[in-house]
Amino acid sequence: MFGTWIFDFLLIAMAIVGTGVVAFYLISKWSYKKMEEHQTLIERTRQSATIFVIDKSRGRLKPGILPKAVMDQMPRSSKFLKMNFVKAKVGPQIATLVCDKNIYNAIPLKKNVKVEVSGIYIASMQGLKTKEELKAIKKEKKEKAQK
Repeated sequence: MFGTWIFDFLLIAMAIVGTGVVAFYLISKWSYKKMEEHQTLIERTRQSATIFVIDKSRGRLKPGILPKAVMDQMPRSSKFLKMNFVKAKVGPQIATLVCDKNIYNAIPLKKNVKVEVSGIYIASMQGLKTKEELKAIKKEKKEKAQK
């Protein structure tokens, strides 16, 4: 009697875990497909621009940060996520732009930077180095300091 209860519990637990794994697989597949669609859209609408970075901040979306038209198009789930914002002077106007973590960390404050912008999204930055290149540069600096 006790053995059948454990067997039933294990069977139900395995069914729940299996359902969770299948659901996770389907959601990740859907998310990856959507990400590829967005990436091709970004690639088609890229424009080069020189911006003067005024301020950088990381936080949640608030009504005053981005224009109302952009806020209305954002999905509800993204309103709770923390995003990287760059306040910059683009041409004659000051705009708030959104970027990835790698670009956010590499953008210097109070300097002119040449970037590729797609709408309000900073897609890439000229002179951006990969982690391996940064590690190599740090290693070279340490070697020079030791000599």
